[in-house]
Amino acid sequence: MKKKYYTFEMDTGLLNIISIVLFVILIIITNFLGVENIFSGNHMFLSFVLMIPYLFLHEIFHSIAYVLHGASFKNVSYGAHIEKGILCCLCKQNIKKSNILISLIYPFVFLGVITYIIGICLNNKLLIFLSIYNMSGCSGDLIMFFSFLGIKNFEYSEYDNPTAFGLYSSDDLSKEKFLALKYIETKESLEITHDKKISISKTSIIFFIAIFIFSILFLFI
Repeated sequence: MKKKYYTFEMDTGLLNIISIVLFVILIIITNFLGVENIFSGNHMFLSFVLMIPYLFLHEIFHSIAYVLHGASFKNVSYGAHIEKGILCCLCKQNIKKSNILISLIYPFVFLGVITYIIGICLNNKLLIFLSIYNMSGCSGDLIMFFSFLGIKNFEYSEYDNPTAFGLYSSDDLSKEKFLALKYIETKESLEITHDKKISISKTSIIFFIAIFIFSILFLFI
């Protein structure tokens, strides 16, 4: 059978709900480990200020993994689309299954699990909060990771839609059922442009400015 792109789109609403559930579970686990009142103390202001940069760092870690495991950096781009509930790192080329699996799990391991363990050992609530924030934001990454484990024959590629991706395969993947991932259509090729290395929507710019102003005001309250 000829290889084709089977495109899937993320259900960002459901993924956000899963993120909230993960956040609550991680907070409960943290309390069980003896770290209480994680939302109290002077570190909370710094945590709030660092939330957005930490998410950007999350996307940078995705790109590092892409490049280290075979992708070309010229085909990697970054985006912020708050109106769609996402920050993204897009790899607009075909990559192997091993590459996408490693790339999906990179931020969860390094910015989540390892940072969380260090924070627990040092009783550093700032690191604990940021790691929990990152791990809960990995809902889409984790769902894609475990979904892809069960598929044997495919290459992965992203394209101009920041909430979708294509699986390039000779197998018929249109009948595959994944949590929070909806099959869209089958294509011979993907719509890919490389005009912008960084794409930030107007809504995202307004949001980031509002967060910055709120942070400054909070500092003087």
